[in-house]
Amino acid sequence: MNVEKEINTYQIKQMNWILILICIVNCNMIFAQSSPIFLKGEDPKPENKKWKLIKNMSDEFGGKKIDAKKWQISGQGWIGRAPGLFLAENVKVSDGSLQITTTKMPKKVKKQGKEFTHGGGYVGSRFGMTYGYYECDMKANKTFMSSTFWLINEGKGLEGCDKRTTELDIQECVGQIVNKAEWMKYFDQSMNSNTHSRNIPEGCNYKKGTSKAGGPAGGKVYDDFHVYGVWWKSKEEVLFFLDGKLIKKVAPPSDFNITMYLRMVVETYDWNPVPEDGGMTGTKEERTTTYNWVRSWKLTE
Repeated sequence: MNVEKEINTYQIKQMNWILILICIVNCNMIFAQSSPIFLKGEDPKPENKKWKLIKNMSDEFGGKKIDAKKWQISGQGWIGRAPGLFLAENVKVSDGSLQITTTKMPKKVKKQGKEFTHGGGYVGSRFGMTYGYYECDMKANKTFMSSTFWLINEGKGLEGCDKRTTELDIQECVGQIVNKAEWMKYFDQSMNSNTHSRNIPEGCNYKKGTSKAGGPAGGKVYDDFHVYGVWWKSKEEVLFFLDGKLIKKVAPPSDFNITMYLRMVVETYDWNPVPEDGGMTGTKEERTTTYNWVRSWKLTE
């Protein structure tokens, strides 16, 4: 009996140590989320401020399905750019990540007067924000279709000169380049970022235009995960970060001061057409864009 008691005591101690280790790991994970991902010396925040996580625009994707309170997956009125149709079944949460898989549909689908042959996916935040830091840990798919992370305003409820479009592209890339134009030469191995101003109402004193940013990813965008981030600092200044390092600072073409919403979209581009073989010859993993997490932050005193 004494031997059995000793064995049981030993097992209990072992279990306690395992629980302690699990707690340490979880605590470290929580600590890692106390601020955005920056390399040493790259955090741009002022000394008298700190980063606060905005939970309704952040997700670690640890559940079994998309959090419908935070995200919408039907396109919010946008069905996709032909020939790529947004399909809800192409979006799922699995293995601690958000996954959007590209597909070739068994037959053509006609919607809104256009023909669709391929399936993509759309995830949009239900909540919006203005100035802050937005980042994701993403691995691109290996197809001609896109892998993206960006923000855009919504026209609903806006009036007058605010009924314009501001768009902040943090990362948009493709895994297979079909268009041989010089400007697309590195679109599968770089962070491609933009600020856009368009759809200016008549009589409003805003400029239409684009400010470009970005830099090399150090390899193909589908080879590994990268942290793509942006500090939307003010209406006049936007800073882009790749893997925690400042890549470029730009001034938007017009005031960036309207609430914008996060978008994670896999779509087709009319300037990178479907290849002759249909573009879906890879494995499911190769055809999937994966987001390990998405985080939004705001500066507080």
